[in-house]
Amino acid sequence: MKLHAIATTLLLSTASFAQVDLINKVKDNGADAPLSYEWETIVDIEATPVKNQGASGTCWSYATTSFVESEMIRMGKEPIDISEMYTVRKVYEDKGEKYVRLHGYLNFAQGGALPDVLYVIKQYGAVPQEVYSGLKYGTEINRHGEMEASLKGILDAVIDNKNGKLSPSWQKGFNGVLDAYLGNDPAQFGYNGKTYTPRTFADQVIGVNPDDYVQLTSWTHHEMYTPCQIQVPDNWTWGISYNLPLDEMMEAINTSLEAGYPVAWACDVSDKGFSIKNGIAVMPNQSWSEMTSEEAQAVYSAPHEEAVVNQEMRQEQYDNYLTQDDHGMVIQGMVKDQESNLFYIIKNSWGDIPNDYRPGYLYASESYVRLKTISVMMHKDSLAKSMKKKLEL
Repeated sequence: MKLHAIATTLLLSTASFAQVDLINKVKDNGADAPLSYEWETIVDIEATPVKNQGASGTCWSYATTSFVESEMIRMGKEPIDISEMYTVRKVYEDKGEKYVRLHGYLNFAQGGALPDVLYVIKQYGAVPQEVYSGLKYGTEINRHGEMEASLKGILDAVIDNKNGKLSPSWQKGFNGVLDAYLGNDPAQFGYNGKTYTPRTFADQVIGVNPDDYVQLTSWTHHEMYTPCQIQVPDNWTWGISYNLPLDEMMEAINTSLEAGYPVAWACDVSDKGFSIKNGIAVMPNQSWSEMTSEEAQAVYSAPHEEAVVNQEMRQEQYDNYLTQDDHGMVIQGMVKDQESNLFYIIKNSWGDIPNDYRPGYLYASESYVRLKTISVMMHKDSLAKSMKKKLEL
């Protein structure tokens, strides 16, 4: 498949999209024709129910929180519904401070990165959903546009002030906005008859060690087998990933899933092959613009020849903004279709959107994952010994 042919058919994504805009952008992708994929399960890792992030750009929090909940199940713990919005609040606090320290030269928006949840667990802890819903502004689902604008307005006013130095009060005002929209920061709370702080709840009930997890990526502009920073706007902590050749990153995903470990997935979903209505994400070996409507329907509806994605193609997509960091989800397992093509079971956070296969989920082809992955995160123990040795883990 010629790269320029792919490039002309892909939709540009932007990291600043609210998730509602992203959903609207991709909701019409797909076919109304009957679907004839047949699935055979290879591995299907247990997960908590699908959540709905609403009109907020907080997929990163929902993805890694779901990932942690699956990790609790894997560890033999009773899974709980962990508050995504407590994590969002703590990220806003620290991101706001960093934004001011950098004189505004930082992306301050609703987005984040996969490790941000583990960052908050390590630094502050966690709370259950029943304690902190983050809905203090009169809606039943998250709607963060007004709150984001209010927070950023405070920060920009602080940076632009003419007083010669910062006031001692701006953080109180900033946190006051968070209190008004999300709720007061819980110092302690009751859960199942016991009293916890966020710290003790994370340590005693959730029980995951943030240092046990590793993020992997694959780019040629970084040296292979070394730590690197993924250069996307929402990597506000400048978090570290390990850079691998594409085939080895995919091998690490498969090895983890086969061993029963979930994989958090940061990716681009703005491609036309991402079809929430059909419950699949595919990368055909033909440009969409060259297809008839009947050929496009066939791609969405049944097995077809997919693009052969190599390292060069992947890099060129990223370098030209055709693959961007616009969504986070969880890879919960693998299936194969009736022609033995590999697909990944993907848990989304847009609610139980119906499709013919698995509401709230979709099946992403191997080609799609190879091309559209920004990074993946998993437990270090899920990696093969040879991989851990290469990465010195």
